[in-house]
Amino acid sequence: MGFPTAADPCADPAPHGNATACDNEAPFRHLVSLRLANCSPDLDIPTTALRALSTLRSLAFLRCPIPVPRHLPGPLTASLRSFSCDASLRHLTGVWLSRFQNLTDLSVVGVPVSASGPAVILSQMHHLRSATISATNLSGVVPHHWNALGLVHLNLSSNLLNGRIPSSISVLGFIQTLDLSSNALTGSLPDTIGDLAALKHASFARNSLSGPIPDSISQLSALVHLDLSSNQFNGSIPKFLAEMKGLKLLNLENNNFQGVFPFNASFLRRFEVFKVGGNNNLCYNHTQLSSSLKLGIAPCDRYGLPVSPPADRSTRADSSDYSDDSSDEGSRDAGSNGASHHGPSKLVLGVAIGLSCFVFLVIFLVCFSKVCS
Repeated sequence: MGFPTAADPCADPAPHGNATACDNEAPFRHLVSLRLANCSPDLDIPTTALRALSTLRSLAFLRCPIPVPRHLPGPLTASLRSFSCDASLRHLTGVWLSRFQNLTDLSVVGVPVSASGPAVILSQMHHLRSATISATNLSGVVPHHWNALGLVHLNLSSNLLNGRIPSSISVLGFIQTLDLSSNALTGSLPDTIGDLAALKHASFARNSLSGPIPDSISQLSALVHLDLSSNQFNGSIPKFLAEMKGLKLLNLENNNFQGVFPFNASFLRRFEVFKVGGNNNLCYNHTQLSSSLKLGIAPCDRYGLPVSPPADRSTRADSSDYSDDSSDEGSRDAGSNGASHHGPSKLVLGVAIGLSCFVFLVIFLVCFSKVCS
């Protein structure tokens, strides 16, 4: 493993800056935790060394671009409860990972994984409590069947997952963190999402999800963080969000929400983070909310429609991005009464020109008749 023969792997600190931990068995202590960090690409883990690690319960690789050990001894895969691979092992397969069937914690980040979907990896891991498979180019669909019903943390972000979020996700009754962001998911959020009573942090950002926000989200009383940004959600923003007192971060930006923003300033003040910009058909009532809040949406006109931004902002003294409803109505009134603000109307000009021509003709005829006589 690269440790000097005289070095004690149970020493504190561990040799070469790697992290190790041992039990207190006598007469010989057993290595139960091993983390290899910043490895040389030439490091090779021989099969004999892997056989000697049959007591390991935790194995982690951090920035270790070494070849994947092809032959994993059965006792080692059976004993592991935690496996972590961060920017290491160059390339993994779903079948290779699926051999760790007794894991409670799995984390694979920043390393390509070849598999037809997360189910290939997770289907036999009945004891999982935390699963992170992120930035791995993993394709396929979100699993429809779950055996790890005690799952508390699930992160499948920054992959190539497609298709719909299945309604069967509701069986994860203990889930507290659900991150499916930065994939290619489509369709609407299933109504069964309201069955995830323990859910605290949920992110579906940067997908192609559509439809309205389901009413069942109002049942998530523990929810603190909800990110629906950069999708195609539409419809109006539901008023039940005001009743979710625990919600501290809400991101709805860059969607297709429409209508009048239904909340006032007191609603916004309770949030640590609130974003709603980038919804072009959404507007706010300027009598309830000030333009200084910079929500990123336009104020409403008297018909409840977004006011168009001015053609030339540089000539406006107003610091807000858009004019208020009253100024918009005033400009329309000015347009309809242009004679008082923008010079004579076309009708008045026409009449004046006609009268001038008539007077000129009369004078011409009078003068002509005198000459002829």
